[in-house]
Amino acid sequence: MSRIAVYTGSAEGNRPAYREAAQALGEHLAARGVGIVYGGGRAGLMGVVADAARAAGGEVIGVIPQALVDAELAHPGLSELEIVPDMHTRKMRMADLADGFVALPGGPGTLEELAEAWTWLQLGFHRKPVALYDVDGFWQPLLALLDGMLDAGFLRAEFRGSLRVVHTPQSLLDAFGAWEPPAPKWAAR
Repeated sequence: MSRIAVYTGSAEGNRPAYREAAQALGEHLAARGVGIVYGGGRAGLMGVVADAARAAGGEVIGVIPQALVDAELAHPGLSELEIVPDMHTRKMRMADLADGFVALPGGPGTLEELAEAWTWLQLGFHRKPVALYDVDGFWQPLLALLDGMLDAGFLRAEFRGSLRVVHTPQSLLDAFGAWEPPAPKWAAR
């Protein structure tokens, strides 16, 4: 892994564990020489991850739409900041730059980015790992929903199993190091 896309909140949430996990992830990835690709913002957990990685000497590439730059939300201290025209371009560019994807706690935007990256894996648009960084059980309701989709016949077991769930920065790197992608959804069985 040379770079991992990190999806997380533009708010810090209401538990200190969220901030602590974001900081630990940024520091750990930097210490292991793994760059971060993220949404380019300075606020919330996004800013915490970026600041921690940069303080530890890591590469952090932000990809941010012009409208958010205009709203003065761009992080000023990154290795590189790419300004793109819109959110669709942002997500595609982040996917191009990253070797894997991880979602920390966040809101609807984090969920949407995670869902898209994981869907692209299922469709065979990329063959990169996707993980949930489950801090204090944050992602457990989503995992229960996914299990319900599996039980109802809307999600195949191999795709449910392809979404890794990790609890530490090292377990993320271990999971990605052992990654074997599933066959795309529409591949011949």
